[in-house]
Amino acid sequence: MNFDLPVLAPSILAANFSKLGEELQTCSDAGIRWFHCDIMDGHFVPNISYGPMIVETVRECQPEAFLDVHLMIENPDQYLEDFADAGADLISVHYETCPHLHRTIQQIKKMGCMAGAVINPATSAELLRPVLPDLDLTLIMSVNPGFGGQAFIESSYRKVQQLAQIRQEEQLSFLIEVDGGVGIKNIGKLVQSGVDVLVAGSSVFKADNIPARIAELQSKALTSSNKLV
Repeated sequence: MNFDLPVLAPSILAANFSKLGEELQTCSDAGIRWFHCDIMDGHFVPNISYGPMIVETVRECQPEAFLDVHLMIENPDQYLEDFADAGADLISVHYETCPHLHRTIQQIKKMGCMAGAVINPATSAELLRPVLPDLDLTLIMSVNPGFGGQAFIESSYRKVQQLAQIRQEEQLSFLIEVDGGVGIKNIGKLVQSGVDVLVAGSSVFKADNIPARIAELQSKALTSSNKLV
């Protein structure tokens, strides 16, 4: 994975599915190389989104893109192969749904994908410490998972800072991703807190001018990143 950080990762959950290919291309033309795919089962979270067929469609539309698949589902181990076969580059599973998280991470990697672990707003970042050396990415939910367009939960900044500190102290290399309520007002502070990958759904796809919004978000993220140097 070779990306200039920070990365803006539009969540296709907020896209117009009747124009999915067109909107993906609009993002690509604006410089997007990473797409986030939110998979919901109506059990672990109170919503149903889409399955491997849509991920496969995204892969067909954007063969060169990096596909980040976020499984907000019960029993994710049963579906890892389906999403790997659909074209996922990275598969993230929730700490809350994986009683044998280390084993699940190893299964993801055996399928040739990068592995991520996700924590809900009420879950402590410290609980991920035992598996951090095995992870390519950690994902902090900054809203309660299930629906787009929610307000950002302010305590998420502290979680980001905790993970960034652990990463530095233990000389690890996992990326830190945040999903939920990311927009113009907070993207700079998130990057300054240590976020590498910023998932943005409604703030990208619901904008009147998607390329202009992408440029604005990327500019604010990059400016904030440069302040850290």
